[in-house]
Amino acid sequence: MGKGKLAKFAEMAQNPLVVECPMAAVMQEEFPLRGRWHEDFFHNDNPIVLELGCGRGEYTIGLGKQMPDKNYIGVDIKGARMWTGAKEALQMGMKNVGFLRTNIEFIQRFFAPGEVSEIWLTFSDPQMKKVTKRLTSTYFLERYRQFLCDGGLIHLKTDSNFLFTYTEELLKANGIEPEVTTRDQAPSSIQTYYESMWRARGIGIKYLCFRLRQGIRLVEPEVEIPLDEYRSYSREKRSGSEKHV
Repeated sequence: MGKGKLAKFAEMAQNPLVVECPMAAVMQEEFPLRGRWHEDFFHNDNPIVLELGCGRGEYTIGLGKQMPDKNYIGVDIKGARMWTGAKEALQMGMKNVGFLRTNIEFIQRFFAPGEVSEIWLTFSDPQMKKVTKRLTSTYFLERYRQFLCDGGLIHLKTDSNFLFTYTEELLKANGIEPEVTTRDQAPSSIQTYYESMWRARGIGIKYLCFRLRQGIRLVEPEVEIPLDEYRSYSREKRSGSEKHV
C-alpha cells in the first residue's frame, strides 16, 4: 500500500464523521450505534438516509446540502474513495452527514428495525453474473427490510440497462408499483464520478424509485435480460479507479 493511501487511512481514523467497522468485530458483538444513530451520532431525530456503495460520497454530501432536515450516511468498503467525501464533509462542518466503512452484505447488522427511512443505490455494479450480488435483488431487499421503515423509499440511479430492467421486472413479479421511473433522466446538480463518466460517453441515465413494504414474500423474476455490452470488462480497467482497499 502506498504512502498516499496510508495517509488517507490515518486521516479517516481521526475523522469524527467516519465509522470504520471491521467485519470480525461486527460478527463477534453488537454494533454500538445500532439503534442509536439519532442519539449518539447525529444528535437529532431527523430521518436517516443511506447511500449504499457511496464511492467518493458525492451523493451523500450533495443530498445533505440540499436537505438539511435529513441525515445521510454513505456506506462503502473502499476507504481510499470514501476519504474524499469524508474530508470534504468535515471541512464544510456538515452535521447531517456521516460515513460507514464496512461490507454492504452485512448492512442489517448496523441499523435497528425502522431506523432508516430511505436508501439510495447510485451507479452500483450491475453484477450481471450473480443475482445475490445485485443490490436490488431479493437477497438484499430482505436485508433492507430488517431496518428500513415500512414503505421506506429505495432510489436506484444507474447507467446499466441490465440492472434497471432487472429491477423493473423484480417489481412486477412482486406487484410493486414504482413511484417514479425513467430511462433518460436529465442531469441534476449532483453527479457521481461514474455518472459524469457515463454521460460523457453518451449513455443514458436511468432512475427508479419504489417503496419497500413489510410482510410480503419477495420472489425473483424469471426473465432473460440482455447484458450490457459496454460492460464486457472490469470497472477498474474502464476507469483506472482504485482496487479494493
